[in-house]
Amino acid sequence: MADDEAIVNELFALIEQRKDELPEDSYTTSLFTHEKGENAVLEKLGEEMTELVLAAKDDDVDEIAHESADIVYHMLVLLSMKDMDLDELMDELEARRG
Repeated sequence: MADDEAIVNELFALIEQRKDELPEDSYTTSLFTHEKGENAVLEKLGEEMTELVLAAKDDDVDEIAHESADIVYHMLVLLSMKDMDLDELMDELEARRG
């Protein structure tokens, strides 16, 4: 499980780096600089959630994994846009575990 957490931490660190540096050829940069602002990310989250539901209805396990990864990525971008960090998310998950 530690490796799973490391992957999420590394992805979030990369998102934060892209937010700070805004490299031109980065999809993440395009989300941070989109003319719609955070609405672009919110729309992507809605789109990916719909795709996840459809994949689940079709029992398409590969597509479920793919769409779930898209949701996690866009959720992390949203957290970064809101100047939140992973500790806030992890604390909330920990509180719900009990």
